[in-house]
This record gives sequence, structure tokens and C-alpha cells, in this order.
Amino acid sequence: MKAGQGWVEVTGGRVWYEVVGSGEATPLLVLHGGPGFTHEYVRSLEALADERPVVFYDQLGCGRSDRPDDLSLWTVERHVEELELVRRALELETVHILGQSWGSMLATDFALTQPSGVESYVMASPCISIPRWVADAARLKALLPAEHIATIDRHEADGFTTCPEYMAAMLVYYKRHVCRLDPWPIEVERAFHNYGPVVYETMWGPSEFTVSGNLADFDRSSRLTEIRVPVLFTCGRHDEATPETVASYSGRLPGSKLVVFEQSSHMCHLEERDRYNGVIRDFLREVEGVTA
Repeated sequence: MKAGQGWVEVTGGRVWYEVVGSGEATPLLVLHGGPGFTHEYVRSLEALADERPVVFYDQLGCGRSDRPDDLSLWTVERHVEELELVRRALELETVHILGQSWGSMLATDFALTQPSGVESYVMASPCISIPRWVADAARLKALLPAEHIATIDRHEADGFTTCPEYMAAMLVYYKRHVCRLDPWPIEVERAFHNYGPVVYETMWGPSEFTVSGNLADFDRSSRLTEIRVPVLFTCGRHDEATPETVASYSGRLPGSKLVVFEQSSHMCHLEERDRYNGVIRDFLREVEGVTA
């Protein structure tokens, strides 16, 4: 598989992709979060490209991909179709798939189609059950300073979720449970700069802890046992995808593995990037039967 960039035609437009590296090991296909948050904040995984191709793409509606104005495109089903089209176009007959945050939801629904040739999944800071996510978020939000909670609640009640006061209060939550690095890495800054707000708001809602979009009823936790290949779950100790919830997902899938990163929140791959890349490298090698 050759390194390089290009475009894939999908329903609604074109999506941009990049293949980094050209090693002999099975390629790793990376699904970014959001929805609509771009591949840039997961670029740290290109460190794995010294022994395998690492494939990134911006899902339709964000980053370098087309941004159509048809709201009917922003569904899980179309994203699953898009993932399959990207895989076919790049001839990823055998592949590992890593989904981060919303990317884990996409990976789960893709896995439930029982695609052939997928050797493993990494569910990174996963959201497999929105009801569980919302309950965790409410508990974490309740630990914020009272003035920030009041600001968030007032602005959401009035619908003023683009107000600077609301965004400032949200940032307190984000710096506790999304990315604890100070300052935020350039990868995160780029992703925020290039993200697709229409996709995020249509599918998710105004913030990480308020889910009002069409994903509000998403829950695949009872179907995890249908995944037939090795799965690694990862999360941070301070993650909005809480260790307790992620452990419950892993517990539903016999044979799966769970690694909790003690110094991290939702972006373990950046907050502890060297250790994170090492954990992913070791897991992929183990699946492939490679010994160090």
C-alpha cells in the first residue's frame, strides 16, 4: 500500500484521505471523533507508520472533505456506508480499525455488519451507550464550580449556546475531562479550527455533556457480544468516557482487553502519547502473532 493523499467519492460529496507509511504489517484505519472533529487530533497515531500503513480520513462535512448543506446526510447509517466506501477505494482487504470517541460508535455499527477482513478493533475512549454517557456527564458536570453550572444551565435553557460565557464555562469541563494538557497540543487546536459544527450539532448537540441530536438514543452495549474479532478498549482515568463505564463495555465482551491511562482524560493518545502508541503497537502485534 503506497503512502499518499487523495479523495473518495461518497454519498453527498468527496472525503479526503491520507495514507502514512508503507510497512508490511496490516494497515490501521483511524476513525476520528466528533462527529465532525477531523483527523488532525489523532495524527499522533502516525508514529505507528514505521511498521504498517496508517490511514486517516476526514469524514464528510469536516476538515478537508466536502461540506454539503444537506442535513439528511448526518446519520450513523451514512457514515457506516462512507467507511465501507473508503475501505473499498483504498483496497483495505485486511485492516485493523481504531475508533476514538464518536469513532467508536461508528466502528461498533460497522462491526455489527460483520465485515470480512477486519482483524481487530480499538475502541478508544468509547461511547457505546448514549444513556450511559449522559448519566456520566451529568455526574461530572455536577462537580464543576457552582457558577459554571449555573452559566451552562442558563444558556442552554435560553438556547444561547454560542455565547462566549457559555463556551468559557464549557472549557472548564473540557480541561478536566477532554484534554488536561496545558496548553492544548497543536493537533487539538487544528481540529477545533477545521471541525464541522453542523455535523456535530445535528448528530450530537451543543456540547460534550448535552446530547440533543439524532444520536441521543444510540445504545449498542447489549450487542457487543456480536463482535467476533479481538477488541481493545482504552480510556483515561479522568475521561468523560469513564473507566467504570468502559470497563462495563469490556466486561460484556469476553476476551476483550481494557487499558486505563492514569494521567489522561479523553485524549489519552495525546496526553500520554508515547505510552499510548506503545499499547496500540503491542496489541496489533499480538493480534498478528508477532513477537517482539
